[in-house]
Amino acid sequence: MSDPEGKYEKAVADGFSKWPRADTQGKPFTYGTAGFRMRADLLDYVMYTVGVLAGLRSRKQASNTIGVMITASHNKAEDNGVKLVDQQGEMLEQDWEPWATEFANAMNGEELKNVYMQCVEKCKVDQRKEAYVIFARDTRPSGDRLVKALKDGLDAVGVQYIDYGCATTPQLHYLVRATNTQNQPQPYGEVSIEGYYKKMAAAFAQATKYSSPKGPVTVDCANGVGAPKLKELMQHMPQDKLQINIVNDRIDKAELLNERAGADFVKTQQRGPQEFVDTAKAFDRWCSLDGDADRIVYYFNADGSQFRLLDGDRIATLAASFIGDLVRKAGLEDAISLAVVQTAYANGASTRYVESNLGLKVEVTPTGVKHLHHVASRYDIGVYFEANGHGTVLFNPRSLKAIRKHEPQSPAQLEALDTLKALTDLINQTVGDALSDLLLVEAILAYKDWTVAEWLATYTDLPNKLAKVLVRDRSEYRTVVGT
Repeated sequence: MSDPEGKYEKAVADGFSKWPRADTQGKPFTYGTAGFRMRADLLDYVMYTVGVLAGLRSRKQASNTIGVMITASHNKAEDNGVKLVDQQGEMLEQDWEPWATEFANAMNGEELKNVYMQCVEKCKVDQRKEAYVIFARDTRPSGDRLVKALKDGLDAVGVQYIDYGCATTPQLHYLVRATNTQNQPQPYGEVSIEGYYKKMAAAFAQATKYSSPKGPVTVDCANGVGAPKLKELMQHMPQDKLQINIVNDRIDKAELLNERAGADFVKTQQRGPQEFVDTAKAFDRWCSLDGDADRIVYYFNADGSQFRLLDGDRIATLAASFIGDLVRKAGLEDAISLAVVQTAYANGASTRYVESNLGLKVEVTPTGVKHLHHVASRYDIGVYFEANGHGTVLFNPRSLKAIRKHEPQSPAQLEALDTLKALTDLINQTVGDALSDLLLVEAILAYKDWTVAEWLATYTDLPNKLAKVLVRDRSEYRTVVGT
């Protein structure tokens, strides 16, 4: 719709000569749950097309700001990837994922221009509208080059953009929602990474108003972007509330990223990083982030140096138990619905514990954060975590209003209500966030006065094994919900 001089169409096509499509031996690019993710040397052209698509998406969404995150999460350092973030900080709308794939698979400038024109026409994009995009990247060396390709794509379609430099994936999601809600009656937060830190630090102080964490927690940052960002967050934290020791913070050595460290390594190998093996004493509290700090898992050594993992299932049950208790103590049990959302990867013992011991509803979805997020949003409070440690808690407007307006009838109700209010700010509701989830777990353990051993004792995991199976074409397989 309305590009009378065809300036955007021409600029989009001309960009192909600067960022030609890599030879993938006939294998197409596919935008999946994690966006595009592959060897970094194949991504330049893909990144250029993502810039173009982000501009179209912003115009389609009434000039709301769209996010672009450049990361390959827990993959090795030579990989990279990119994903788009929609206007409320959520994953890109599923109907637009095929467009990302179409753009990336155009074989020449003319094809690229045709895909652009088809998207404008079929999605009814008004090209006269302004377009706004913000973006960030993790610490991978390829990030600088890929940012240049992204900027050229944004420039081709006249996008106004802000480069936030190195950030965690959840920080970029936060910034998108904060940007688009800054003029609303209930803005999500200050539009800056500093604002992200201030919001979480203040919320943690409030959540631990009636308690204090016991002893230090050691955080393995996978030699990724979570290391400098956790250090920055710690500068805003109340000094007497939480002691954090950081290991695996070598972002100066790219080859160490996710190398025998990080949440994915710990979860799949069922062992801690070497620093844990060398130094951890029985019942010391440890956790690991992944490369872009959107996953977290906890673990410790029991008596006799027996490794014990507290994964996403454990974090979900801990959060659901705590929030459920607060809702009841605040006198809101009749006003607020609470559910836990899991995938087929969840350990069956955790599902049974939530249903039988906590008395809460459990929903099971196909694998992929977008599916969990969607189902969790149907409830007043939806707790969702994948077993890999990626997850969060969603509070819908109805629950936020109920919590905000409820008048406590006793000091106990006031304490529960104050803590609930703090959690609504402490938890990053746009996406799973390892830094936010770290503070959530620490606040809950402090409030309950629990050790990691007491957390583990809530239920016994069923025996399980996680394995990767190589197949010819993964698109031929579908998860059957509930199996």
